[in-house]
Amino acid sequence: MRYFVCLFLGLLGGFVGAYLFELQGTPPALTILSTPEQDALDLPFAEGVQLGDVIYLSGQLGVKPGTLDVVPGGIGPQTRQTLENIRDSLRRYGSDLDQVLKCTVFMADMADWPAMNVVYQEMFAGHRPARSALGAGGLALGAELEIECIARVNR
Repeated sequence: MRYFVCLFLGLLGGFVGAYLFELQGTPPALTILSTPEQDALDLPFAEGVQLGDVIYLSGQLGVKPGTLDVVPGGIGPQTRQTLENIRDSLRRYGSDLDQVLKCTVFMADMADWPAMNVVYQEMFAGHRPARSALGAGGLALGAELEIECIARVNR
């Protein structure tokens, strides 16, 4: 008898789970985010991807928009340019810095942490997304930092 009760409860649980899964509807489509300028750089990755109302941006460097030229001047100017590039990307896809949920900061030299934080706090102006930061042995194009973000689309 226990066997039949367990079998019945297992089947019932399976049906309930399937029903709840169906209530969620079709999963959201994955959208590749890119621009003609990004495509012209012929990089092996998209600017980002969007799944539902969440944007996952690829890591960005402090390069002049539309180029692979890192801005001069060190960690401060590179941090500002990187975050301006991130802000511009987010705005292009219906979001903004105040919708950032999480950032990951990769730095060539962790001694630059204080200078990076000054610019980072200015650019986020009171919004404090979750963040991780780590030192990297080297970054693309000889950059001093790279930042990737996850953000919500504005509602």
